[in-house]
Order: sequence, then structure tokens, then C-alpha cells
Amino acid sequence: MWLRIAKSLAFIVCWTMVASAGDCRELLKLSLRYQEPTSDDSPRYHRLTLQEQWKADQVAVIVCDMWDSHHSVNAVRRAQELAPVIDAFVAKLRQQGATVIHAPSSCMPQYQDHPARQRALQVRPAAEFPEQISQWCDQITSEQALPYPLDQSLGGEDDDVEELRRWAEQLKAQGLKTRGPWLRQIDSIRIDPGQDYISDSGQEIWSILADRGISQVMLVGVHVNMCVLGRPFGLRQMASGGKSVALVRDLTDTMYDPRAWPYANHFTG
Repeated sequence: MWLRIAKSLAFIVCWTMVASAGDCRELLKLSLRYQEPTSDDSPRYHRLTLQEQWKADQVAVIVCDMWDSHHSVNAVRRAQELAPVIDAFVAKLRQQGATVIHAPSSCMPQYQDHPARQRALQVRPAAEFPEQISQWCDQITSEQALPYPLDQSLGGEDDDVEELRRWAEQLKAQGLKTRGPWLRQIDSIRIDPGQDYISDSGQEIWSILADRGISQVMLVGVHVNMCVLGRPFGLRQMASGGKSVALVRDLTDTMYDPRAWPYANHFTG
């Protein structure tokens, strides 16, 4: 569903290809998928693959909004399934020399004393920033002529109504906000206190990339049609700022109700 938007924003990378680069600690061998129109005025697209090698020490992986909770109980379940695989992925990249940035938005107070948060705060600000790097990005120019590939107008929750009501009551009983119950990143994704960074700031993350000489960025986490796209550190801002950016296609989820157009479930869509 999402690939039309990805055409002008990012490559799609299968993470098993990254993990297979085991004999070389420095080069990540990637199969990058992207789409191009079959002609200038055509609504049809070719799906193409580009083989590249990225130097691990010039790569960052950003873990987007893999929170410990969510207002959608089905989103929580899918995040719990996704998290151990993301953890294995970032552990592999970390081992090979990549930079790991954990970005659980709105959760920075929980990490104020964490070494990875302090490391992010101690980075010298970049000499220059993209103009809109501190803001949410709803759309970039290359998207304007394309229809959005799914209907998320009702918020994307795919929960059973009664189960969602009980979940909201449970969150309220725990003293959590029913629409924003997250406090921190999910525990099953390890944050390495000796190497990683924690930030939800576009300027801070851009400064980390500049400080470490990073030109290529991978995004994992949720949700690809909302936060992964639009956050100040998301696909749109990274691409607009000139980074080579890839969505790791097997390590993300969509905030989408299959009862809405285009009527595809979360596993085949």
C-alpha cells in the first residue's frame, strides 16, 4: 500500500539482506527497492531493485516510536511482535559499527538520566540545519500529484469496539492517558548505554548525524503512514535534508483499519 509514497522519499530495504553481510564488519550489502512511473503521465509504476553497499560507520538506524503502550490495543499487540525482531536488527547493525538512535517521541523525561540521552544532549549542534527540521512534515513536493495510498481518515484503529472500550478503561485505571498512554520505549528493544543515543528532536538527531559523518539512514518502527513519515526525524525530513534514507520494510507497521480502502490486512498489504 505504501510504496507509491516511498517512490520519492526512500528506498525499501529487506533487513535480512543487511544481516547477511556477516563476513564484513564495515560494508552492509543492501537490496533497495523503489518505484518509478512507467512514463511521465502514467499512474502505473515499475518496482525496481538497486544493489548497494553502505559503509556501516556512515549509517544510522532510527527506531521510531516503538512505545511501551498505545491507545489501540491491536497496535500494542503488533508492536510486541515486532520489537524482538527490531532488537535483533539493531544489535546486528550496532555490532557492525552503525549508529543506533532510539526515538520514542514525548518520552524524554523518562530518560533524562540515561547515558544514551545524555550522550545525545552533549553532541555539538550541527553547523547547518534543514529549514523545517524541527517540525512535523505532512507532505513533500514529490507527493503532491499522487493519491494517498490508504484511507486513514478515521485514525486507523482496527480494534473491536468493545475490546477498545475495555482497553481504555484499563489504561485509565493505571493512571495513563487513554489517547497517549506511552511513557517510554518498549523494554524488548535494548538501548545500549555505552553506544546508543536517545532523542525525539529533529535538531538533536540531525546534529548526531552531522557529528558522526552519517549520510545514510534506516528507519524502523511505527507507524509508517504517520510518525515514520512525518516526524522531524522521519522519512520525509531525512530525504528532504539530502540523506539517503531507507525504510526497513519488514520492521514497520501501519496505523490502518482494513475495513477502509484499499481493504488490505496488515500482513498482505
